[in-house]
Amino acid sequence: MKLATAVIPARYHSRRFPGKLLALIQGKPIIQRVYEGVRAANFIDRIIIATDDKRILNASKDFGAEVRMTSPSHNSGTERVAEVAKEIKSSIVINIQGDEPLVRGEMIDDLVVALQDEAIPMATLVAKVNGLDLLYEKNVVKVLVDKKGFALNFSRFPFPSQESDFFLRHIGIYGYQKDFLLTFSKIPPSKLEKAEDLEQLRVLENGYKIKIIKTRFSTLSVNSPQDIIKVENFIKNRVND
Repeated sequence: MKLATAVIPARYHSRRFPGKLLALIQGKPIIQRVYEGVRAANFIDRIIIATDDKRILNASKDFGAEVRMTSPSHNSGTERVAEVAKEIKSSIVINIQGDEPLVRGEMIDDLVVALQDEAIPMATLVAKVNGLDLLYEKNVVKVLVDKKGFALNFSRFPFPSQESDFFLRHIGIYGYQKDFLLTFSKIPPSKLEKAEDLEQLRVLENGYKIKIIKTRFSTLSVNSPQDIIKVENFIKNRVND
């Protein structure tokens, strides 16, 4: 089993919620909750937080994480992860968004297992959502999957071929063969990517494959202060189950 390096891109400035990664969820910064979730994985040999801000650097050091300062000029978390990936030995890199406080080790391990196949350049996670209450929510990215388990399309909008009672929700956690990550990070943003503000569409538009891994675990990313309340309620309910 080839182990992977996990990199958590952690930008301080956010259009909708500046400094959100240092916001507290039940007394812990969001970035610490992400780190601890990743640390529970069995197939990760190293975790690096990649940031452009000393406030996140210092907070991460306080809870014992390895941190790298990266260029402030990056346009995406993927570019930040790629900068760190150039220095590591692992041939598999897992990119965990810094605003995913409910990430679990099992989710990370599933990506590492999939990427043991070197013919798969990239993999990501989806979860089945029963019901259509969130179908028109633009922060909830929908996924279409082909019969071989690879992504056909991602969108913030419902697909014309949408099922009547469920959809697949994309989870912002990616796994890469390191060589592919370094190649992908140099490709200019694509037309579809710009239209949807989804950089994974750049992969598909340039003819590469993304393996889709279905997970039974739910996550909630933090995009606004109101999302913190949702995450805290989710944690309380999980503990009480």
